[in-house]
Amino acid sequence: MDENAPKEDGAGVLVDAAMQVESFRQTRSNRRSELVEDYVELIADLIDHGGEARQVDIAHRLGVAQPTVAKMLKRLAAEGLIQQRRYRGAFLTEAGKELARVSRERHQVVESFLCALGIRPETARIDAEGIEHHVSAETLDAFRRFLGARG
Repeated sequence: MDENAPKEDGAGVLVDAAMQVESFRQTRSNRRSELVEDYVELIADLIDHGGEARQVDIAHRLGVAQPTVAKMLKRLAAEGLIQQRRYRGAFLTEAGKELARVSRERHQVVESFLCALGIRPETARIDAEGIEHHVSAETLDAFRRFLGARG
C-alpha cells in the first residue's frame, strides 16, 4: 500500500503525507514571522500616533515584560528592520516600514472579510490578529475578490 495515499481513519480521510508535511512546515514558518510582524506593525502604529516607539510602550501594549521587548528589539535591529536610538526608542528602517505596511494591509483585508461575513467588528479585529499571519497569498487574494465583488 502506498504510504502517501489517503487513508480512512475514524475521523475521515488522512491527508497525503507530503501535503501534511508542507502544511506543518508553513505553519512553523508563519509562527516564526508572526512576532516580528506584530512588533514591526506596533512600532509603526506608535510612531504614527506619538512620534516614537519606546520600549515601555511596546511592552505595555503587547502585555509582556520589558526584557522580552529588549530582546526582540535586538533581533529586529539585527534583521535590519529597526534602528534603536539611545533614550529615543525604536525607529523603522525602510525594510521595517515596508513589512509594517504589508502586515497592516493583510490585517485590514482579513478583518474586512470577517466583518463582511457578519462577524462583530470587535471580534473580527481580534480574530484577524491571528489569522493575518497564517493566511496564504492565494487565500488573501480570494478575500480581496470577495470584498471587491460586494463593492
